[in-house]
Amino acid sequence: MDTDNLIRMANRIDQFFEAMPDRAEALDGIATHIQKFWAPPMRAEILSHLQSGGEGLMPLVAEAIRLRAEHLMPRAR
Repeated sequence: MDTDNLIRMANRIDQFFEAMPDRAEALDGIATHIQKFWAPPMRAEILSHLQSGGEGLMPLVAEAIRLRAEHLMPRAR
């Protein structure tokens, strides 16, 4: 999957959740959305992008991914 597209998708999720008054709830919402609705290769790609500096990611979505990275990692079978 194209990393630029994943960044756009993640930032759109950020835009929805950034309006929430409870920051912890927003962070959890972002990470939960990515975990539930993104395929494992998509999650792996966005995690890799964040580990490489995360250029283009909105701060809230970057923080959510960083905080929940362990839960977003695709599980080995």
